[in-house]
Amino acid sequence: MQIILLDKVVNVGNLGDIVKVKDGYARNFLIPSGRARRATESAKKEFEAKRAELEKQAAAKLAEAQEQGTKLGGTVIKLTQKAGVDGRLFGSVTNADIAEELGKQGYKVLKSQVRMPNGQIKVVGDSSVAVSLHTDVVAEITVTVYGESA
Repeated sequence: MQIILLDKVVNVGNLGDIVKVKDGYARNFLIPSGRARRATESAKKEFEAKRAELEKQAAAKLAEAQEQGTKLGGTVIKLTQKAGVDGRLFGSVTNADIAEELGKQGYKVLKSQVRMPNGQIKVVGDSSVAVSLHTDVVAEITVTVYGESA
């Protein structure tokens, strides 16, 4: 299916690109989330009329994400979980736990924005976690997990 991208989409294209993607990806994700429209002649003309406004909105989102990224970069989060004597946790620290703790510190971060490259944290100690605020802005934070005897 041919679509016009209304936002930058990772591994697909930038704002205004007309690309061909699988039908299900377009119908089930891109179009309902407002990131794309079908590439009909009327939609192309309408997009060209709104192009400057959409580019301005995209630039504003990027600037806001960069500002938040500079504040967030290098942040250390401290969490306490129940752990055994060998330092392994009973359970794990998930992206939801990290997003919740960032929310308590005043940052607006969704759990889907927290990227954990090595999976959930299952041991006591420091771990590096990436927070993807925008397709072009990724902030690195440190999560320190303390063990609490059961």
